Amino acid sequence: MNSSVPNGPAPFEIGFTLKAGNGFDAEWLTPRVNGASAEEVARRGVELLSALKSEGLIDLTSRAADYTRSQYKGGAGNPGGGSAPKRFNNGRVESAEAPTSVVGDDCPHGRSLVKKPTWTAMFCDGPDGDKCEPLWQDKKTGQFKANK
Repeated sequence: MNSSVPNGPAPFEIGFTLKAGNGFDAEWLTPRVNGASAEEVARRGVELLSALKSEGLIDLTSRAADYTRSQYKGGAGNPGGGSAPKRFNNGRVESAEAPTSVVGDDCPHGRSLVKKPTWTAMFCDGPDGDKCEPLWQDKKTGQFKANK
C-alpha cells in the first residue's frame, strides 16, 4: 500500500457560491473542490472556476434558470406564483412582506424591509456612500416616513 495516498476523504475542501444577483430568486452555482493539501485545493479551485467560465457553464446556468422561470405556472392556491417574494439579507432568507416603495419616497434605488422586535424600517438598497435616508414605520399608523 502506498502511504503517500490519503486514506479516506480529502482533508481539505473549499466551496464557492457564485450568485447571479442579490435577490433570493437569482441563480446560484455552488461548486466544491477537495484536495490532499491546501495548495492542491487552491489549484483545483482556480481550474474549476476557469473551466466553469470557459466551458460556458455559468452562462448556461443563467439561461436554464431564465427558461425554468418562464415555465413556472404558480403554486397551488396561489395562481399568481407561489408564496410571497423572498430576498437574501445578511445570510438569511426573508419574505418581502411590505411594499418596497412608499408614496412620496424619492429613493431611486429601491428599499428593503427590516423587521425587529421593537421597530420596522425600510432601508435604501443603493451602494454604500449613496444611500437614501431610512424610512421608519409609525407604530400607530403603520405608515413609513423619514425621521426629520
